[in-house]
Amino acid sequence: MEIEIIMKNRNYTKLLTFKTFEERFLYLKLSGNIGYETFGSSRWINQKFYMSSEWRRIRDEVIIRDNGMDLGIEGYPIYGKIYIHHMNPITENDILAHSAYLVDPEFLICVSSETHNAIHYGNFENISKDPIIRFPNDTIPWKKETQYE
Repeated sequence: MEIEIIMKNRNYTKLLTFKTFEERFLYLKLSGNIGYETFGSSRWINQKFYMSSEWRRIRDEVIIRDNGMDLGIEGYPIYGKIYIHHMNPITENDILAHSAYLVDPEFLICVSSETHNAIHYGNFENISKDPIIRFPNDTIPWKKETQYE
């Protein structure tokens, strides 16, 4: 599936038009390089921003909007830390100028760590697509054998 990607123009409204996890992933995929420094020696600028009360408030708002689901898709709950992904890569200038891309929920989405890394550096095959189905005592071998045989 081919999805047109325009830098600094990805948004939540457009993302919602893609119904599957794969379509949404392809819309957001960046194909970056591992080890590439995003902010270089100015990394303290984005770290300071991520500690701000404004960011924490917007982060909570996005988690509530997306119901804590990976890429905002029902049925893909995020277990563990929820990342808020900027759909359009932010720069030092975006932070210094307080660009709309920083805190407008229209440009933000919930993702798992695995999905976030795949968006930046990997591909769709790097993501576990099927949720693990759990059942009582499935991690206790002696109960599993006697209960389910």
